[in-house]
Amino acid sequence: MIRSGAVILWLFVLSVSASFAQNGFKVVPLGVKGGVEDGNLSAYMLAPLQSDGYVCLDAGTIHAGIQKAVFSGAFKVSAEEVLKKYIRAYFISHPHLDHISGMIINSVEDTAKNIYGFPDCIRTINDHYFNWKSWPNMGNEGNSPALKKYTYKILEPGIETKVEQTQMTVKALKLSHSKPGESAAFLLENTGNYVLYFGDTGPDEIEKTDYLQQIWKVAAPLIRSGKLKGIFLEVSYANEQPDEKLFGHLTPRWFMKEMNKLAELAGKDKMHKLNVVVTHIKPTGNSEEQIKKQLASENKLGLNLIFPEQGVGFEIK
Repeated sequence: MIRSGAVILWLFVLSVSASFAQNGFKVVPLGVKGGVEDGNLSAYMLAPLQSDGYVCLDAGTIHAGIQKAVFSGAFKVSAEEVLKKYIRAYFISHPHLDHISGMIINSVEDTAKNIYGFPDCIRTINDHYFNWKSWPNMGNEGNSPALKKYTYKILEPGIETKVEQTQMTVKALKLSHSKPGESAAFLLENTGNYVLYFGDTGPDEIEKTDYLQQIWKVAAPLIRSGKLKGIFLEVSYANEQPDEKLFGHLTPRWFMKEMNKLAELAGKDKMHKLNVVVTHIKPTGNSEEQIKKQLASENKLGLNLIFPEQGVGFEIK
């Protein structure tokens, strides 16, 4: 009986340890910039810890990013295997070229996958990219012949959806990206743990919407409970960029204003050391160093600001 009880206790400890070990996500940035750096544009592979079932959040750069990730040791397999087997789905926040061109260019070599997005985003991909004029039709509908390599999955705002071929679910939330432009945020979940990824967005005050405020209402209870492991949020320009020339983007000042709105709902103490990945910095002049300095000086909440590097993997937990 003692031996049997010890075995049961040991199995329980192992199961609890495994549960805690999986409380988080791993990230491999394939591209981290906005704007003109066409070999390093927005694309982030994300999977639960201890899983190789990744989704790709936006897809501005794919091949060059995977090559760098393999070289840096983020993956122990070939670049071809990462593309064909590790990436299980694409989530496209909006169909601007710096968020989608990598997926289009690599589609000929890719394997069958789903593309998730809002209706207008999927419609643009179908009508303007995979149409046999811009590129062969790799989708499952549209201009004939539809090659059906990619299957479109329409997301409806606020509806939780199972992400096929992964352990995750997703809830898409609306963003405004320089009206009338639409963008999306993706709240991904695995075993009760969450990551919140933002596509391009401007602040509510300038965009004249309450989309960010509505998202903060969703995120706040997850932060209070410790379930939100990280946020990916863009800062495209330094504070010197005039508001009328933001074109649906954030500066460090606007970024921190929004973080403070979130803190009002979640509690300032809960924001301390919250992982926030800073995305979409536009590589113009010395703006990157300016942005980093301005964020640091305005980071009164004590956020753990992460500046991703192309091909260098990291964990958020």
